[in-house]
Amino acid sequence: MKLLQNKTFSLDETSGFLPAFVLITACFALWGFANNVTTPMVGTFSKIFRISTFESTLVPVTFNLGYFLMAFPAALFIQRYSFKWGVIVGLGLYAAGSLLFLPARAIGSFYPFLMSYFIMTCGLSFLETSCNPYIYCMGGEQSGIQRLNAAQAFNALGSVAGMFLATVVHSQISTTDTQDRLNMSLQQFNILKDHDLGVLIQPYILIGAVVVIILVVIWLTRMPDFKTDDTQKPLKTVLSELFQYENYREGVLAEFCYVGAQVACWTFIIQYGTRIFMAEGMAEQNAGLTAQKFNVIALCFFAASRFICTWLMQWFTPARLLSSAAIIGIVAVFGAITFTDRNGLYCLVAVSICLSLMFPTIYGLALHGIGENIKIAGAGLIMAILGGSFFPPIQAAIIESNISILGLPSTNISFVIPMLCLAVVAWYGHRAYVRLSIRGTR
Repeated sequence: MKLLQNKTFSLDETSGFLPAFVLITACFALWGFANNVTTPMVGTFSKIFRISTFESTLVPVTFNLGYFLMAFPAALFIQRYSFKWGVIVGLGLYAAGSLLFLPARAIGSFYPFLMSYFIMTCGLSFLETSCNPYIYCMGGEQSGIQRLNAAQAFNALGSVAGMFLATVVHSQISTTDTQDRLNMSLQQFNILKDHDLGVLIQPYILIGAVVVIILVVIWLTRMPDFKTDDTQKPLKTVLSELFQYENYREGVLAEFCYVGAQVACWTFIIQYGTRIFMAEGMAEQNAGLTAQKFNVIALCFFAASRFICTWLMQWFTPARLLSSAAIIGIVAVFGAITFTDRNGLYCLVAVSICLSLMFPTIYGLALHGIGENIKIAGAGLIMAILGGSFFPPIQAAIIESNISILGLPSTNISFVIPMLCLAVVAWYGHRAYVRLSIRGTR
């Protein structure tokens, strides 16, 4: 007996939840925007504040730390109240963190921006902990993974919008290169820094205003609630039950590694491309802008691929698609490591096609058969986003070491980190396929 049969997802299945489904799907786009307007800012902060690449990785570290620390409090909150109130609290924190970029700019130092990011991502953690299982519950379990992929496709559209605005921001930052900034007097540097920070905060103020509007609409809309019996259980009991499921335990690890691979590839594609284009003779600013365009192209492929993968799930089991995509991604990352010209950049763009289905598919596979413990189970999977804080600093350290192996620059060598992460995802996809589709176990 196969526990996971392919069943086509249809809006007919969620017709009773349609307004809620649309509004919650809009939230997927909102956190996609936040994640991908922020990822390219690692290099931008490094330039604006004259800090090292390693220190600038505090941006993704702080960003993902908020996810990790707030996931279980968010799960306990929605367990006590409802998914709707979890969404409302998440949107409130998201808006507050975004709008705090205004006073952070006035202060003019790096660390207030990190605090704004942290508050914003506490909100994103609330949102993801609420919205993912909320969508999963809006219909039958058989089509839950496909429904999650459909909603996550709009997350990808938000990601593209965020990356596009990040490109606009990058193009409006002063063309003064890093070395010239280091040679400036303090007064000259502060004038330039204030201008650049004024440009940098614009997308955050814009999205903060949009989030407030969405929050008010959801507040005023009647939303479904899905009551479970898990409120009667102590957290220790729920966790003990969850970790009896091998499929769930390994799913948390796979999600941890997937997020690490995604953040690493999207964060350091800028440095990777900048090195290549500067070697071709471009100035640093132009090289960075060109590399950023490749990042936007990667996100466009990512968004298109998520829609395609949702459609393919009519014929292929999610676990089999997951392992296949991870194996292709490993090959593409290997190409990025071994090529030292634009071919390597093309390989990194191709990786995004493979990444597209991974988060919602791992999430859905791990939740299969969890039952009443779904709220706490979802929190564990959201905590796995900490992988985006764990792996990028390791990769940054490799880049800054300037080591060379077989003539390959350190930037190329550093991509062994996401390649290893994708190997874990491939392993999980295969094991989930064997368990759920062959053995019929969890």
